[in-house]
Amino acid sequence: MGKTSRDKRDIYYRLAKEYKWRARSAFKLMQIDDEFHILKGVTKAVDLCAAPGSWSQVLSKRLYEVDENAKIVAIDLQPMAPIPGVIQMQGDITSEETANRVIEHFSGEKADIVICDGAPDVTGIHSLDEFMQAELILAAFNITSHVLKNDGTFLAKVFRSRNSSLLYAQLKKFFKHVYLAKPRSSRQSSCEAFVLCKNYDPPAGFVPTMKRTQLDVTDPAELSADVIDGFVTCGDLSGWDSEQSYSLDIETSYPKGSEKDASNQYEFKDVVQPPTEPAYKEALAMKKMGIFSKLEHDLEKAHKLAVAKEGAERQEKSQEEKGNIGLDDKLVEGIESIVLDN
Repeated sequence: MGKTSRDKRDIYYRLAKEYKWRARSAFKLMQIDDEFHILKGVTKAVDLCAAPGSWSQVLSKRLYEVDENAKIVAIDLQPMAPIPGVIQMQGDITSEETANRVIEHFSGEKADIVICDGAPDVTGIHSLDEFMQAELILAAFNITSHVLKNDGTFLAKVFRSRNSSLLYAQLKKFFKHVYLAKPRSSRQSSCEAFVLCKNYDPPAGFVPTMKRTQLDVTDPAELSADVIDGFVTCGDLSGWDSEQSYSLDIETSYPKGSEKDASNQYEFKDVVQPPTEPAYKEALAMKKMGIFSKLEHDLEKAHKLAVAKEGAERQEKSQEEKGNIGLDDKLVEGIESIVLDN
């Protein structure tokens, strides 16, 4: 496939490069904000699992346009390239020390909003991926309970499943309103959605802790799915379709419908900010050195040799059963040499 193939079939990936967003997920946060106005009046924001930084870019753009004194803290285990106006912390969201450092950056005050677009490295085993994502949301909530002010907002990615209602019911104990949002830029074929929790109001006597392993629900009646205030699809039919392929000569603007000029022609662009320290960095270096190709060649050769030996042994056994002399060793050596030469 050519370099432009993904630009054709993923319009939001292409638009992200056109408008200097670090990832297509920037459009997801913008569309949720356009629908729910979650950034209105926000002066202190926390972005969990922030790398590569597209949601922090959106926060920076939208908050500083209204209040130049706004503060944004971005946290991730991986290092992240700098973003103007964003305080970056390389740390663990399951650590209470990280929570205390966030509050220090806000001069002892708490955040108006906490957002989290984090997700595990998916395995393809759906039930396992759902479990790991739920554990990540729990970790995000634990630190949120330390740094979010009363009446604040929490937004996190979820993987929808038949057991999702339990998570929504649990969050409903801590927030007055819980919505499930599906931005238009999120593919319909994906189980991804975003749980939006507004008006943080923890139960009386609730003590934040990083050691919580579950969000307790004491009343079984609370487990019904009707605790969600609504499932909202963010975006309208005039926008771009994340499932559709587009030709390269279309107008690359957001939102769709602005005037086209001669300078707005297709031009391939590299990603805005590649990963600074990816977990697969060593694997990429090995691939460039051709180590994987050599391993593949050696494995293929070993497989051919094993198959040849197995065939020779079957032939020898067959001859022995017929009372013939065993297969000549020279014939076996000849088979091995043919396989190894190939």
